[in-house]
Amino acid sequence: MHFPVYRPRRLRKNETIRRMVRETKLSPDDFVYPLFVVHGRGVRQEIQSMPGIAQLSVDLAVREAEEACGLNIPAVILFGIPAKKDARGTEAYAPRGIIQQAIRAIKKAVPDLIVITDVCLCEYTSHGHCGVVVEGEVQNDATLALLAKMALSHAEAGADMVAPSDMMDGRVRAIRELLDAKGFQDLPILSYAAKHASSFYGPFREAAESTPQFGDRKSYQMDPANAREAVREVRLDVQEGADIVMVKPALSYLDIIRRVKDTFKMPTAAYNVSGEYSMIKAAGRNGWIDEPRVMMEVLTSIKRAGADLILTYFAKDAVKILRHL
Repeated sequence: MHFPVYRPRRLRKNETIRRMVRETKLSPDDFVYPLFVVHGRGVRQEIQSMPGIAQLSVDLAVREAEEACGLNIPAVILFGIPAKKDARGTEAYAPRGIIQQAIRAIKKAVPDLIVITDVCLCEYTSHGHCGVVVEGEVQNDATLALLAKMALSHAEAGADMVAPSDMMDGRVRAIRELLDAKGFQDLPILSYAAKHASSFYGPFREAAESTPQFGDRKSYQMDPANAREAVREVRLDVQEGADIVMVKPALSYLDIIRRVKDTFKMPTAAYNVSGEYSMIKAAGRNGWIDEPRVMMEVLTSIKRAGADLILTYFAKDAVKILRHL
């Protein structure tokens, strides 16, 4: 029987050889760990649909940030749940708002940890939409000033990076112009550049208490069916001054991540969202899958698709596994 000269199995014969020739390798530097912050002290409210994740008061969020830093996770991203919601999301840009408090506390306790902040009104508005609502319609241009004001308040509190996730047209430019005018020209923007109107966000909306009170977000978040439009959205954000662009969700949008990376060749992030996390957790708890192995396979696939940064609730678990490889 005639065999080809090259036998690919030669480089698969044991784990050491496989590790030596592995093309895609995860490291702690790939991860950003999301935190949900609430008012109070000593508060840890478990999120039923996201096992292992909780709403945390500032003091416990600081502990979580310290643990993440100790695991060499380089960054966290903060989401806030306000004490009171109103139509214009006032606490989102209040100097003593929940996120502003959390930024100051975390940067004081863990100065080397990069603190990224989500810039969106949905957690703070009584109607649950990501912008100003007039007669049942989300107003794009009226929202921009509030988003820029929110980003500036985060910068003034000490944030290292701001991440607009609202999907209003022109918000990156509005934020960049205000930050520059106020002396924060060196503060980077991580833009949720191609954020899709996905069904994978359900558990997050429980965690962030941000479910829309009417309608949906399809008039501003992207149609999941559109790949070329995703490239156009990313291009606009790059032109407006985004330093890092993000695709959200990740797992069902690996093709978009690859297209964005190949087209723009700039730092690219992907959000391994709550529904993706919760499905793996649920299947693992039921014994249907090997949860750690599936987790690592999913994260590897996201990096292989082209993501330089992965926002993931698995960050701590993944790093603990990487330490033993």
